Amino acid sequence: MPAPEPPTRIGIFGGTFDPPHAGHVAAALAVTEQLALDRLLLVVANDPWQKTGRRAISPAEDRYALTRALAEEVPGAEASRLEIDRGGPSYSVDTAEEVLAGAGGPAELFLVVGTDLVPELGSWHRHEALADLVTLAVVSRPTGPVPVVPPGWRVAWVDGPRVALSSSEVRELLASGASVDGLVPEGVIRCIRRRGMYAVP
Repeated sequence: MPAPEPPTRIGIFGGTFDPPHAGHVAAALAVTEQLALDRLLLVVANDPWQKTGRRAISPAEDRYALTRALAEEVPGAEASRLEIDRGGPSYSVDTAEEVLAGAGGPAELFLVVGTDLVPELGSWHRHEALADLVTLAVVSRPTGPVPVVPPGWRVAWVDGPRVALSSSEVRELLASGASVDGLVPEGVIRCIRRRGMYAVP
């Protein structure tokens, strides 16, 4: 009797991606390599409910186009519009359930998060159900203490990236006309210019 097929190892790297930058690339490469992922889904949030009302969010279709350009930088990565097509607020538990349902066979899910998000896990929608579905892939940041993971979560620690950069910093640089060479992949910069985003000439 043949041995059962091993489960497909799928990473879910969700985000606003407004815009994607070198830190996203470094994190995506780290999790793909260190966790031996078969697929990495770069899931673009439709309505990032924890950010809504705090600042203006670029249109989802624009952010998806930028994320497609980002995916070209990471072997095995693909931009996903699951949350955009589903509509409404973007909840990781709904995305995990949808990815599992569409996997076409056994699958092991890894939810990619930064250390800054770990303390907030208890506030996430249906977080107990999410903990049953995924292993957290916690990507360490260059600075800061190691976070305490709430009980009930499976965790895989991923070393890196060594890129201290945020999308808000990139937006400020772009709006001021400063260069972001080396901070944003060239394909993403070209896409930003084509779509007239962030006041880039």
